[in-house]
Order: sequence, then C-alpha cells, then structure tokens
Amino acid sequence: MMTRRIFLKNGSAALVSLGFTPVFIARAAQAAQARQKILIAIFQRGAVDGLNMVVPFGERAYYGARPSIAIPTPGAPGGALDLDGFFGLHPSMGSLVPWFKDGHLAVVHAAGSPDDTRSHFDAQDYMESGTPGNKGTRDGWMNRYLHAKDHAERSSPFRAVALTQALPRSLQGSSPALAIGQLGQFGVRAGQDTDVMTNAFASQYAQAADTMLGTTGREAFDAVKMLKDANPAGYAPANGAEYPRSGFGDAMRQIAQIIKADLGLEVAFAELGQWDHHANEGGSTGQIANRLDDFATGLSAFARDMGDRMADVVIVTMSEFGRTVKENGNRGTDHGHGNAMLILGGNVKGGKVYGKWPGLEVGQLYEGRDLAITTDFRDVFAECVTSHLGARDISQIFPGHEYAKPMGFIRT
Repeated sequence: MMTRRIFLKNGSAALVSLGFTPVFIARAAQAAQARQKILIAIFQRGAVDGLNMVVPFGERAYYGARPSIAIPTPGAPGGALDLDGFFGLHPSMGSLVPWFKDGHLAVVHAAGSPDDTRSHFDAQDYMESGTPGNKGTRDGWMNRYLHAKDHAERSSPFRAVALTQALPRSLQGSSPALAIGQLGQFGVRAGQDTDVMTNAFASQYAQAADTMLGTTGREAFDAVKMLKDANPAGYAPANGAEYPRSGFGDAMRQIAQIIKADLGLEVAFAELGQWDHHANEGGSTGQIANRLDDFATGLSAFARDMGDRMADVVIVTMSEFGRTVKENGNRGTDHGHGNAMLILGGNVKGGKVYGKWPGLEVGQLYEGRDLAITTDFRDVFAECVTSHLGARDISQIFPGHEYAKPMGFIRT
C-alpha cells in the first residue's frame, strides 16, 4: 500500500505542492464572476538599454555619445518610431506603436532604483524585494501585495502564477504562489505511469487521516484537473494574435490561457533575458533589435489575444538598471543607472511618456556617465497595485518608502 511517507520520498514522481486553503473551486468561480483586476510583471533580466528601447531622438547629446549604435531619427532608414516628437520606440517595436497611439501604452523614462549598485544580482534582488539597498528582506513586493490585500474568501491556487521554472523573488513569501514552467507539465509526472500514479495519489490523499494534508492533496489534484479541463494543448489565440516562437512568447500565451480559463488569476510574472550587451549591441539591427522584437511582439500578441479582457489587465515591465549613455570601445554599453519602464493595459492612460527627463549632457548625468533617475521604480509599482488592483496600505508593500501621489498613468 502506498503511504504518505513513500509519496514524500519517492523521487520518480513530482507533484506540484500547493498548500492552499480549502474549497478553492467555488472561490475561483466567484473570482471569475467578479472579473478580478490582473497585474502582470515582466522582468527584462540583464539590464536592457532603455535609451535604445525608448529613444530620446530629440536629445542631441544622445547621438554624440553613441556614434555607432544610436537609433536614427524618425524618417531616416532604421529610424525611431516617433511617439511624441522627442521620444520614439526602437524600430523593432513597431507592433506596440498602435497601442501607444490608441492610448493604452505608457512609458515611464528615467526610472529605476535609488541604490547605485551595478551588480546584476543585487539590483535584481532589490527590485524584486522592493527594498533597494536592503539585502535582509525575505519576501518579494508582489507577495507582500498578496498578503496585504488578502482575498481569502475567494482566492484560488492560481491567484499568483509565474511562468518560470522557479518561483521568482518577487513572489516569494508567506502568500501562496505557483511557478509553472509549462502548463502541460503541471501536476504529477511519472513517465508512462503518470495516470496510474495520479489516481493512486488522489485516492491516498482522499483517505488521508490528516485532515489538512488530505484537503491540500485533494485541492492539488483539483487544480491539476481544472488546468487539464482548460485544455492548454488545444488553445487557439483569438483576434489573429501570433505569439513569437520563443520562451517569452510561450509564457505570454500561457498567461492568456490562464486568464481566459477563469482560474482566479490576480498577479502573474514572466521574464526574458540576454540584455547584457557589453559588446556589439547593435542599433536598428543586431542583438538588441532581435531581443526587442521578441519582447514587443510577445506583448502586442498578448494584448490582441485578450481583446476586451485587456480592460482588466495591466502589464508593467522592468529591468534592474540601465546602460551607460556613452557606448564603449566594443560598440556596446556597460552597466548604468536610469532606465525605461512600459505600462500596457485597458485602463492605462497611455499615449504619453511620463517622468521628468533629466537630460543627457555631461553635467546632467548620474556620476558623469549614466541617465539620472527621476522616478523611483517603487512609485510605478505602487500606482499599479493601488490604482489598478485596489491596494490601500502601500506601507505594507514597500516598507520605508514614501509614496506621495500617483503619476496618473492608470485611469481611476
């Protein structure tokens, strides 16, 4: 007879452990009826060059600092895609221009962390913990939001989901969250014996003497069943949306599946890397152009796929820090400071680049080399969780940070 001890020790099968409170199916149905607002965080790991992503083509010093990698002005071959007469998107990001023009995409430029570390590891940790300069923070800002705005009466196991192999720092903490690399792999995995093992484990947990463990086990298998019933393999994007064939494209497609399956999603996380372009970064073409094409195409495909349901969704993008204003001797850029963040959604007050532009002349640069920061990244996150998700006490989410007032990129 299979016992719990054997189940816990058996390395040949892996059950995704949930640990959620009981009766989540009813609560998920209630959440679907209430049309929960959803926040999706996208991390561009490796420090994207925000000056070539959202190009300050109206700034003369930009071109003086980047003789080989600057993006030409709008109208020139390979030129920036004009947004407001001063800023433009990289030419590989053309799929996002309609969202900006229609007022659903906003940019916050010269944003970032007040901590001046140039370490990828530390800067990512600070941005995901939401406590710059403090290495002792144990939980992430998204998890603290979940805890502060507890939806115990209607939360589901799919309330917080990361489309990553491991749970990101942002979602680590006391509130439950899932890391799902691939929806089709969620559940018991035992090769050819998967069906047998699934039935055996379900039966064992249904009869468990330990009430809490039995309930948790049943909910785990109920969650697997819910996702199976949603049929991830048979999903067809709507409205002619075509996701890029990449890890990021797959993640955005799967987030769309979870939302449309009405599983009670409230916050989601995805990431894409390879932004650390110290050499041969490229300009209108090359390494950064290829990465930005994947990034923009994935975002725009998701928005098109969601259709009217984008009214309930806000996407916020981030990167741990920016790049140096001046290109280096290898036609790349080194670790910098200020950067650009994108906000896309149905209730985003877009069509505008937010934030105070500090300028790129030598005397205006941070430490004489980087784009200065005029907007703390926590203010961007704070507006997302208050104006969009309805959080009230921001001090529980960003301890020690004084959040003055919204910038206004979320319609309320």
